[in-house]
Amino acid sequence: MHSYEALDRSGGFARRGLLEPFRGRDFRLLWSGMAVSLTGDGIFLVALAWQAYALSNVPTAFSLVGLALSVPHIALLLVGGVIADRFPRRRVMLASDVVRGIAVAAMAVLALTGRLELFHLAALAAVYGAGMAFFGPAFDAIVVDVVAEDLYPQANSLDQLVKPLALRMIGPAVGGWIIGAWGPGAAFFVDAGTFAVSAACLCAMSVGGRGAAGVGLGSLKSELVAGFAFVRSRVWLWGTFGAAALAYLLFMGPAEALVPFVVKNELGGDASDLGLVYALGGAGSICAALAFGRWGVPKRPITFMYLAWTLATLAVAGYGVAGTMWQLVAASVCFHALETAGTIAWMTLKQKHIPGALLGRVSSLDWLISTALLPLSFALCGPVAVAIGAGTTLVVAGLTGAVITFAALFLPGMRLPEQAPGAPSSREPAMTASG
Repeated sequence: MHSYEALDRSGGFARRGLLEPFRGRDFRLLWSGMAVSLTGDGIFLVALAWQAYALSNVPTAFSLVGLALSVPHIALLLVGGVIADRFPRRRVMLASDVVRGIAVAAMAVLALTGRLELFHLAALAAVYGAGMAFFGPAFDAIVVDVVAEDLYPQANSLDQLVKPLALRMIGPAVGGWIIGAWGPGAAFFVDAGTFAVSAACLCAMSVGGRGAAGVGLGSLKSELVAGFAFVRSRVWLWGTFGAAALAYLLFMGPAEALVPFVVKNELGGDASDLGLVYALGGAGSICAALAFGRWGVPKRPITFMYLAWTLATLAVAGYGVAGTMWQLVAASVCFHALETAGTIAWMTLKQKHIPGALLGRVSSLDWLISTALLPLSFALCGPVAVAIGAGTTLVVAGLTGAVITFAALFLPGMRLPEQAPGAPSSREPAMTASG
């Protein structure tokens, strides 16, 4: 195990500049490509929804497209993790960018020529979703190949800094403007261009990512089994995956689906008020990322992570009791800032404690298990809100989700990585990259 932050001689935090990872050329290229690509993702999500309803103005239209996007993504995540560990990660990301860029370009051509139908949109969204399954695990794993270990917190902070800016703020705003001026087809065309920029940045990198270097190439099944075995032998991994899945089941659907209802129907707000709630929530994420980029991750990252996530989940209950718009905004800022703080600690923890040859597989398991119950959360929150009210649903979701999150911290062995900072814990199972 390793220390989680640089310490000065007095035992306090040694300040590290947020921008220090940019001294490395490969990280500059990786981050720049990601920033442009995330902006394109924000454009794409707005254009996809607008185009779906333009083709078929019924509530099920976007549900169909969303399902087509998500099913291949979820189904191929484990395969994506194996591929990210078996082949050079830069090439995996490049292939994903090319596939998704072609899919979006096809949407643009069909839309601009007036030949796009809903089944075209769904089919191309499925191709896009399949590409996502390979990019995510490869990106999570390649960071350790381009950044020195003592800069992981800063690199992760820069990652969490650009996501709300590009994906939640700049991308949707630009997408809305493009759609208003020229239509969804033009927005798809611009998004395809962002994939070209991302691909160019990846091509310019000198580091390919570890891939299969030093690891025997077994069968797909054996490599999946090795990933499962590594996770199963570490409580802090499987416990966190399971706790996240249960907590997300309880609070994520209500937090995403019912906040707009509360704004409109209980607080008498409009779309601009909802936009303010989302935008300032993103600002909370940015502030958390800046703080971690400056100070690094605390000495006890698992304890900190669970406390941050517990408080974030309690903020969902705050959505339910908010009596004014500014109270709702305050809850949003708290939720997103604390969620981001925990996420940065989690990303850094994985990078420091998981062998590079397994990081893609473990990341894909993280994505898959943690989000497995999200569709059920969205399906249940509506009927429950009808039965007991939106505010009560949010309060119950936040409180029960917080209890589950906090309880997971006390699983036997959960905090073993904190007990011997700087050296492997004698009680933590040893395992090679091959399992």
